[in-house]
Amino acid sequence: MKVIRQRKMKNFFFYFALISSSLVVILPLLLVFIFLLQKGGASLSLDFFLNNPKPVGETGGGMRHAILGSFYMVGLGSFVAVPLGLLCGIYLSEFGKGKIANSLRFTIDLLTGVPSIVVGIFSYLIFVVTMKSFSAMAGAFALSIIILPIITRTTEEILKLIPRHVKEAGLALGLPRWKVILFIVVKGSRSSLMTGIILAISRAAGETAPLLFTAFGSMYLSYSPTEPMASLPVQIYNYAISPYDDWQRQAWAGAFTLIIIVLGLNLFARFFFTRKTIYRAIKNKLFKKNEDRT
Repeated sequence: MKVIRQRKMKNFFFYFALISSSLVVILPLLLVFIFLLQKGGASLSLDFFLNNPKPVGETGGGMRHAILGSFYMVGLGSFVAVPLGLLCGIYLSEFGKGKIANSLRFTIDLLTGVPSIVVGIFSYLIFVVTMKSFSAMAGAFALSIIILPIITRTTEEILKLIPRHVKEAGLALGLPRWKVILFIVVKGSRSSLMTGIILAISRAAGETAPLLFTAFGSMYLSYSPTEPMASLPVQIYNYAISPYDDWQRQAWAGAFTLIIIVLGLNLFARFFFTRKTIYRAIKNKLFKKNEDRT
C-alpha cells in the first residue's frame, strides 16, 4: 500500500507540474490579448477597416491601406518562400547526406538566427539602392528570407517523424521514390506542414524592421510592387510614436487587429486540416448511438 501511495503521489506531482507548465505558457498570450483588447478593442469600427488615414490634424480614418499592404507583401513573399522552403525541407529529410546537404543545413541554421533588421539592411542594399526607390517588392523579398528557413527546418523535422516502414512499404509496392515522397510522406503530413507554414507566415506578418528599410510605408493605398507600400506593423510604429492621441488610439487598434489576424490564421489552418477527423468522430458517435437504440 505504501508503494502504491508513493506512485500516486509522484503521478499527481508530475501531472500538476505539466498542467502548471501549460498554464505558464498560455498565460502571457492571454495577458497580451486582454491588454490589447482593453486598449484597442474600443477603437475598432468599420471606418478603421474601410478607410485610409485622414490628413494630419484630422480625427478619424483607418488602416485599410496598411492591412491590405501587409497581406500583399506577405502573400508575395510567401509565394516565393513557401515552395522553395518545402523543396529544401524535403531534400534535407529524404536526401540529407553529403556536402551539399550539410552546407544547405548550415546555411538554413544561420538564416534562422539572423536578426530581422540585418535582413532588412541586406534587402535595402539589394533592391532599394539598386532601384533607387523603396518598394513593396523589396519588402516581400525581405519577408521571404524570414519565412524560408523556418519552413525548411519545420518541413525537415516533420517529415523525419514519418516511420521508415511506411516509406519502405510504398517502395515495396513498386512505386517510384518521388511518388512515395509526394503522395505518402508529404500528403500524410500536410496538416503538420501547413501548421509550420502558418507559423512562418505569422512570424513574417509581425516584422517591422525589414519593412522600414524596404517598403518604408505610405499614407495612400497602392498595389504597385515597385512603389512604397504601407504595412500594418510599420503603421502601428509610426502612429505609436506620434504626438496625436487619435493616432495612438489607432495604433492600439492596429496592434489588436494584427494579433487577431495571426491567431485567425493559426485557428483556420488547424480547423481546415482537422475537420475530417472531427466529422468522422461525430459520425462514429452518432452511429454508435443509433446502434445502442436499436
